[in-house]
Amino acid sequence: MVIASIDMKDGRVVQLKNGKDLVLERDDADALISDFDKYGEVAIIDLDQALRNTDEKGNTKNTALLKSLLRKGNVRVGGGIRDVKKARELISLGAEKVIVGSAAWNPSPKAGESILNTAFLEELNKAIGKQRVIISVDAINGKIAVKGWTETVDIPLIDGAKEAEKYCSELLFTCVEKEGCMQGTDMEAVKALRAAVKCRVVAAGGVNSLEQIAELEKIGCDVQLGMALYTGKVSLKDSFINCLNFEKVDGMIPVIAQSPSGEVLMMGYSNHEAFEKTFKTGKLTFFSRTRNTLWTKGETSGHFLELVKMRADCDRDTVLATVIPHGGVCHTGSFNCFTSEADAKSDLERLYGTISERFANPRPGSYTATLDDKRVREKVMEEAEELTDDAESKDEVIWEAADLLYFVSVLMYKEGVTWKDVYNELDRRHKEK
Repeated sequence: MVIASIDMKDGRVVQLKNGKDLVLERDDADALISDFDKYGEVAIIDLDQALRNTDEKGNTKNTALLKSLLRKGNVRVGGGIRDVKKARELISLGAEKVIVGSAAWNPSPKAGESILNTAFLEELNKAIGKQRVIISVDAINGKIAVKGWTETVDIPLIDGAKEAEKYCSELLFTCVEKEGCMQGTDMEAVKALRAAVKCRVVAAGGVNSLEQIAELEKIGCDVQLGMALYTGKVSLKDSFINCLNFEKVDGMIPVIAQSPSGEVLMMGYSNHEAFEKTFKTGKLTFFSRTRNTLWTKGETSGHFLELVKMRADCDRDTVLATVIPHGGVCHTGSFNCFTSEADAKSDLERLYGTISERFANPRPGSYTATLDDKRVREKVMEEAEELTDDAESKDEVIWEAADLLYFVSVLMYKEGVTWKDVYNELDRRHKEK
């Protein structure tokens, strides 16, 4: 599959040729990640950090923008990650993985010494887990490139890769001579690397066609793509669809639809044309095997499934679609195809949505709509006191806790805070420990 890359320099999104010459720059990082995340993972690279263009606090002109993007998709981060503290901070802020380059290598190993900075990598694995670590095996003329690709060290690509995979879940290989040149990547080098290691391999640098992406997929490599995306040479939609293994499943890919909160809604089958229509319309579309035709969920009932993103599984023969359901999903009238309940289960997001709707469209007699800032704060304190001082039995605790959560949700809505914001903060606290 394709991992879209957002490279940043001087606070802007850029694309460089051979890691040096500026080819294009943009100021729409938020729009880019919103689009890229529909199709897969997103790599965010701080080029200034890699080149040590930092202030006294270790920040760059990209730092604020980078942090704002970390929870807007399935993000991996790279560029100048030289210590465990920085890696742990990025994970706590929402990065799923960190990409380590120069810091992973021992530039001048003596006889008997490892070509890797093993002390750093062992500490990193202990702090965030091997599964969250990606090591760059970028190369110039077959030698490992470091310091923002400005230098090489006397470590052959394959030798370095074999050692590096002991400390990471995947390797990112960039053919620096091909980077940004739009002339295709070094397939022989990629094939040799794929044959040498067992971990996941992501190829970058020069990939310029859908055909080459498909070829890399067939040999078991993913692609990190930049210039070809920004210039329109390759589309993420076409890349996603063409990397799916239709042959394995006789042309019909099982598609599991789930809500943003993770509730499984239904399962259907999609062929190539159904995926095309899904991405074109933004509504989940399947292929009806009984009627032998495409059908968009909700085209009769109006209860369509609004596409948020798609993810292919590791074998590329099953797809998980995150969707926003507009009404009940099952033809029986149930909210999903695995229950008899007519409505979605209550949760904090559903409560928050109801509160939002009450303020946006006040109904006669709506208590929620009468709550002003002063009154809702008073109610939060009142309900917290009742929960802590008065509730004695289990039922009383449940009742008072429900009241408190309701008023807390109203207060959050009035302050523009969502439950996702709260979950993210809890996640950050968990990961920074």
